[in-house]
Amino acid sequence: MGKTIAEKIFDSHLVDKPFDDTWVVKLDRVFCHEITTPVAINDLAHKKLDRVFDPTKIKAVIDHVTPAKDSKTALQGKILRDWARRHDIKDFFDIGANGVCHAIFPEKGFVRPGFTVIMGDSHTCTHGAFGAFAAGVGTTDLEVGILKGVCSFKEPKTIKFVLNGKLKDGVYAKDVILFIIGQIGVNGATNCVMEFTGPVIDAMSMEARMTLCNMAIEAGGTSGICMPDAVTVDYLWPFIKDEYATKEAALADYSKWTSDADAKYEKVYTFDLSDLQPMVTYGYKPDEVKTVAEMEGTKIDQVYIGSCTNGRIEDLRVAAEVLKGNHIADNVRAILAPATPKVYSQALEEGIIAIFMNAGFCVTNPTCGACLGMSNGVLAEGEVCASTTNRNFNGRMGKGGMVHLMSPATAAASAIKGTICNSKLWK
Repeated sequence: MGKTIAEKIFDSHLVDKPFDDTWVVKLDRVFCHEITTPVAINDLAHKKLDRVFDPTKIKAVIDHVTPAKDSKTALQGKILRDWARRHDIKDFFDIGANGVCHAIFPEKGFVRPGFTVIMGDSHTCTHGAFGAFAAGVGTTDLEVGILKGVCSFKEPKTIKFVLNGKLKDGVYAKDVILFIIGQIGVNGATNCVMEFTGPVIDAMSMEARMTLCNMAIEAGGTSGICMPDAVTVDYLWPFIKDEYATKEAALADYSKWTSDADAKYEKVYTFDLSDLQPMVTYGYKPDEVKTVAEMEGTKIDQVYIGSCTNGRIEDLRVAAEVLKGNHIADNVRAILAPATPKVYSQALEEGIIAIFMNAGFCVTNPTCGACLGMSNGVLAEGEVCASTTNRNFNGRMGKGGMVHLMSPATAAASAIKGTICNSKLWK
């Protein structure tokens, strides 16, 4: 019987199987940020276990509230900062060099095919786009990962999504994942790996694949995952060029991290996305999805473009195409948060930041703040936000606020119109 990519990764990283369905696996990366990691740091110190298993495999960033907005968030940053210095963690990204964790870590080449990755953050599943197993974990698992470099998981079960066809102009990875979640529900992939394959995936950039995998957790998935291919190699080449003689050699090596043709799956879904329309959420769950056409005219108060889902340079380029030469509606305030300093710099060089500012956007530093209602774009009660983020729970961006999830193109068009609007129809 063949194996899935997740099963192959688990087999190669197995340390122990204390129970039939429990796998203890070796970790290649432990990612940390200032919201969840300080709790683990303080608990380990309290237990007199203030150690790290390998400082070269731990990567840390201050990204959720940056710069600090009050004494509490300043303390959280200080705890992480002091810990990184204490244990000589070189890859620590402090204010000025910091970016949104699930954007800056892959941008730095820290994720490779076949890797195992954990972080105290539910959207760690993003990194599965590289053919890795990446999962968000709780404090106890994070502590063990920091201390011992291992983590325990249930046996990896996989649901396969075969995405056929070719996306229409104006339809993006965000629309694809919203459609999928709408089809299977928020519990449709609980405790499973969501494996994405097919012509639609083959045609996607790495940035688009990260958008797709980022929201696997919104369907209950442990991780999203895509098979590594030439697109993966091209993205990683600046970081792996000294390890392989050619890109072809790298691809040949990475090809071992692919699912076998006769692998066993929990379920297989096949969708033809040739006629997929731009999608948007309408309620307080990520599976409450309609087409943008069905939501046309819905009033909004704020537009937010950014986050670990859609704050990369590809996203900004798409939004800028819609915004160029236009201005946001009088009833709307709009915020752009490029996901990393590199993205910000690229956007400056390409004139994208000027397009956003001329359109009336407030441009902020890289931060997660607005996405989880902590800073830089919190909603007032009763306000509505058209957002490129990943979660629309009640109160997510502020108590009593409503969040409609959508692609950067739809968000940009909605900013101009002042209501939810299709990017290809707003004129």
